[in-house]
Amino acid sequence: MLCFSVGAFAAETPDELVKRTAEDVLAVVKNDKDIQAGDQQKIFALAEEKILPNFNFDRVSRLVLGKNWTKATTDQKSAFQAEFRTLLLRTYATALSKYKNQVIEYKPLRLENGANSATVKTIILQPGGQPIAVDYALEKQADVWKVYDIVIEGVSLVTNYRGQFTQEIRQNGLDSLIKKLADKNKVTQAK
Repeated sequence: MLCFSVGAFAAETPDELVKRTAEDVLAVVKNDKDIQAGDQQKIFALAEEKILPNFNFDRVSRLVLGKNWTKATTDQKSAFQAEFRTLLLRTYATALSKYKNQVIEYKPLRLENGANSATVKTIILQPGGQPIAVDYALEKQADVWKVYDIVIEGVSLVTNYRGQFTQEIRQNGLDSLIKKLADKNKVTQAK
């Protein structure tokens, strides 16, 4: 039975992955009074358990650092990935803490046979607010789909961070960026 359930997830399409993850997360948010009250530890734990495992952090890190990735030492790469992962965790936890009965609409997936990359297009409908377009870029690795970029209202998460990080690296170096990320992560975790 366990082998069957693992196989079922392996055969999951990119849109099924995004939908399952969103539904799992939102079900917990809707039913957990502590999360609704803003319990940061529970929100972080939820994002860590349900969202982050669906990301390809190696690819995201390479894309975000661009040419700086190839220049980085092994230690710098590891340190950057750890701090960047924590930054993304904080970003998702903040988004989850602001959840107030939004509804996610999923657009039909266009996926060619044998494709190794896909974009899952969604619209977040907000009561009394403008809809927000959120697209997930995924790639297939060993029969498992992983997210490597999110585009919100036409703005790529990867491109946005690359612009910010490249400027810091150019001015002060990669070690400075890693330290700034670590400092920011420590401040947020202390709250």
